[in-house]
Amino acid sequence: QVQLVESGGGLVQAGGSLRLSCAASGSIFKINAMGWYRQAPGKQRELVARITSGGSTNYLDSVKGRFTISRDNAKNTVYLQMNSLKPEDTAVYYCNAANTVITNWDYWGQGTQVTVSS
Repeated sequence: QVQLVESGGGLVQAGGSLRLSCAASGSIFKINAMGWYRQAPGKQRELVARITSGGSTNYLDSVKGRFTISRDNAKNTVYLQMNSLKPEDTAVYYCNAANTVITNWDYWGQGTQVTVSS
């Protein structure tokens, strides 16, 4: 079992910044990838950014150059720095912890709302 606690969402004007945090606890030794997903009303959940245990990252095309995923291994925490936010970034953001080798082994945070006003 892995527990994920997210924080950092909120309301921001377009062009502003927010930083999301996701603290993991429990069987963290099994995690080999952590990521941030988002889901806007009426849309499917999509991967925004992911970082592997080896440090590799990948991003949704629409956030490249604006968002940065990072991790602090000592704190078992992953961050998503979001800059130059746009109204279309408005969504509930979810943290995910996974083991890409073990089938169906992943956990989700409770979600945090990010709202970008125009």
